[in-house]
Amino acid sequence: MTEQAIITGCLHNDAAAQRELYNRYSPKMLSVCYRFAQSREDAEDMLQEGFIKVFTQMHTFQNKGAFEGWIRRIIVHTCINFLKKYKKFNENVDLAYANYLQVKEETIPSIMQARQIIECIRLLPLGYRTVLNLYALEGYSHKEIGEMLDIEESTSRSQYTRSKAMLEVILIRKKIIEKPKEEFNWLIALKKQ
Repeated sequence: MTEQAIITGCLHNDAAAQRELYNRYSPKMLSVCYRFAQSREDAEDMLQEGFIKVFTQMHTFQNKGAFEGWIRRIIVHTCINFLKKYKKFNENVDLAYANYLQVKEETIPSIMQARQIIECIRLLPLGYRTVLNLYALEGYSHKEIGEMLDIEESTSRSQYTRSKAMLEVILIRKKIIEKPKEEFNWLIALKKQ
């Protein structure tokens, strides 16, 4: 079934088209949800809520840009709304701990598997993890993140900086990486997934 046939079918509430859309895009979207969620169950709930919105908002897709990108935006916003409903985003870690971390610009040393990175990202405090996902992986600006999470733009920036530093410490402590001989852009590993 072509993408256009799926869209047309979904607009006409065709169950086969809806099933095809879900089967085609749910694995990728579940991985998006998993990066934001506290648990697999939360990720699955986010995914279900997101696809309900996809189906009910199908009429708003205007064939401008990629269909998958449109679905992804709905899923990301669903994840954020889910987290806002149950959590606080101004969660901070002990500042004494955060202050001694050395931050390296946009890089994490050594080559790692995307799965290991995601597991380590999930260990970050909720606010840090959410900002890191939105900025580094989803491409939102700090201003947009601030609006989405009801936080200051400067809070988004500081949480992103601290999340990168904390992620590096977690990776070193878990012995996933050692002190680097060369730098590796960890975003490349995640975006290839």
